[in-house]
Amino acid sequence: MLHTFVALVEDKPGVLTRVASLFRRLNINIISLTVGRSERPGVSRMSIVAEAPPGAGHRIKASLFKLESVFDVDDVGQLQCVTRELALIKVAATPQSRAQIFQLSEIFRARIVDLAPESLMLEITGAASKIEGLIQVLNEGDNQILEIARTGRMVMRRGQHTSHVLEAFQLSQPEDEPVIPLTAEKGSENLDVISGDPNHPM
Repeated sequence: MLHTFVALVEDKPGVLTRVASLFRRLNINIISLTVGRSERPGVSRMSIVAEAPPGAGHRIKASLFKLESVFDVDDVGQLQCVTRELALIKVAATPQSRAQIFQLSEIFRARIVDLAPESLMLEITGAASKIEGLIQVLNEGDNQILEIARTGRMVMRRGQHTSHVLEAFQLSQPEDEPVIPLTAEKGSENLDVISGDPNHPM
C-alpha cells in the first residue's frame, strides 16, 4: 500500500539524510520524494510517497515527527487532496512520426517544450496515472522513449488554509463586542447576566 506524507522541515543541510535514514531503518521503500521551499521562510516542504503495510502509516508519521528539525507531519494518503506530478519525456522522432506525437500530446494535454532534428521533448503535468498512460501509449507504438525525468508526487489538502491565510482572515473581520456567557454559582438561584443585546429581558 502506498502512503503519502507531507512534512515541514527546517531548511538546512542534513535534514534530507535524516529522513532517508529513517525509512532505511524502518525497512520501508520510498517511491518518490519531492522537496522544495514552502510559504514560510527557512522551512522546506517534503512530499514523501512510501510503500508500507496498511497499518504502518501512524508509526511512520510518529517516527518522522520525532526527528530533529521536523516541525510538522501530515498523513494525507486517505484525505481529499490535489495531487500533481511533472514529467519530461524525450522521444525519438522523425519528420514522419512527429505528427502522431503531436496528436498524442493534444490528447493527453502535454506540451512540446523542445524540438530537435531527431527527437522532441514532451512536458506533462497531472496525476501519476495520466503520465503512465502517455508512457504506455508511446511504448506501444513505434516511438522510442530516450529519456524520462519525473518530479514525484506533490500533494496539498483541499481547502486546508495556511496560518498566514488564517491570520489575514482574522485581521479582515471586524471585532465583535465581548459577550460574557451566562454563569450561575453552584447552589444559588441568583444569575449574573451581562449581555450586549439591548432587548435582553434583564
